[in-house]
Amino acid sequence: MKILIVDDEKMQRDMLKGFLEKQGYEAETAENGKKALDLFQQLPFQLLLLDHRMPDMNGDELFAKIKEINPLIYAIMITAYGSVDTAVDVMKMGVCDFLEKPVDLTQLLEKIRKIEQQIITAEEAGEVAEMIEEQELPIKIAGKSRAMKEVLSLVRRAAPTPWTVLIKGETGTGKELVARLVHMLSQVSDGPFTEVNCGAVPENLFESELFGHEKGSFTGASSARKGRFELAEKGSIFLDEIGELPLHLQPKLLRALQEKRISRVGSEKDIDIHVRVLAATNRDLRHMAEQGQFREDLFFRLNVLDIEIPPLRERKEDIPILVDFFLDRFSQKPVSFSPDALSLLMKYSFPGNVRELEHIIQRSVTLARGAVITDRDLPSEIRFHQVTHQGSLSRRLEALEKEMLVSALETYEWVQTKAAHSLGMSERVLRYKMKKHKIKNRG
Repeated sequence: MKILIVDDEKMQRDMLKGFLEKQGYEAETAENGKKALDLFQQLPFQLLLLDHRMPDMNGDELFAKIKEINPLIYAIMITAYGSVDTAVDVMKMGVCDFLEKPVDLTQLLEKIRKIEQQIITAEEAGEVAEMIEEQELPIKIAGKSRAMKEVLSLVRRAAPTPWTVLIKGETGTGKELVARLVHMLSQVSDGPFTEVNCGAVPENLFESELFGHEKGSFTGASSARKGRFELAEKGSIFLDEIGELPLHLQPKLLRALQEKRISRVGSEKDIDIHVRVLAATNRDLRHMAEQGQFREDLFFRLNVLDIEIPPLRERKEDIPILVDFFLDRFSQKPVSFSPDALSLLMKYSFPGNVRELEHIIQRSVTLARGAVITDRDLPSEIRFHQVTHQGSLSRRLEALEKEMLVSALETYEWVQTKAAHSLGMSERVLRYKMKKHKIKNRG
């Protein structure tokens, strides 16, 4: 990593440069903002160490100018005039961290190594993003948040290996999509990608589904049939919802993974398999194994490499990107979200994750009254979520009452008689409550 040290004190510059070079980093120095800008234009720096107070321009001014040249630059601000306010201000600008003089070199090195890891993760995620652009995937993988960059970085490192990958995450987070991405970036990407939903296969047909069967091996087996492992030969097999696999069927799968061979139902002949195994679950397999609900040896066999996909509520900065993607996908004409509507989406917890967001956008686009989707066009669970999760009991009840009134009025196109009847109140009471809550027809 190449680091630019900007400080008007020569002793400080030389001390930092010598220390960083001993740690294996490349370092250059500049005594003022002008020299720093010249150097930055000439050389590919990844990190800045900036003195906050300098004669020609302050560190925050210099950082703002450098950010215009390269928005992805990382920086640590160093100053003898440290204060909480100063730290808050520079962090808002996008500076990664803040240190006071005299600099604690151990602390500085720890912060630099943390940033270095972030840079490596971002670069790996960027490589994956470029590969995604060149391929066709069923939905977009939003990788702007740090959490998703970590996922893409793991995918980048795990994909080229032959090892089994266990993908963990809540329902709707995109486990199948990540599995497809691992396959796409793997050494067997030219081979088939075969899926098996372990929770959907009937127990009495599971062995046949995975390993195939010979003609006459059971009632209804009128001809020989290849199983999913044979169909995935020289490719990848994706075992979705592996936590739903019945306990008594798990030894059969474990044998196939351990010995890399299978035998069809009704056959005594072994078949060698050359298949990359990917599995996914929304359950805690380690806990299940401790409780005796999942074979521990099968868990360890599956969990060679693991990738955990964060829920959408933990990477909300990806929501606007996903919203734009789904708008392009589902709208027949240009449609956008109003600031209020987007704000409601950002505050919602999304128990159904990306899949739920996709369905919300699809519904909102279909039912929208115009080119701008407002908060009124969002499903009631989005609007009710806000009024039932914030404030004191009395305020939450008032907000809930207002939301129910507005919902009823909108349902009956603001015909007060019908809305009042649906709510089980008189039209006079409805008008009183509308006045109380300052409800007016915005249509």
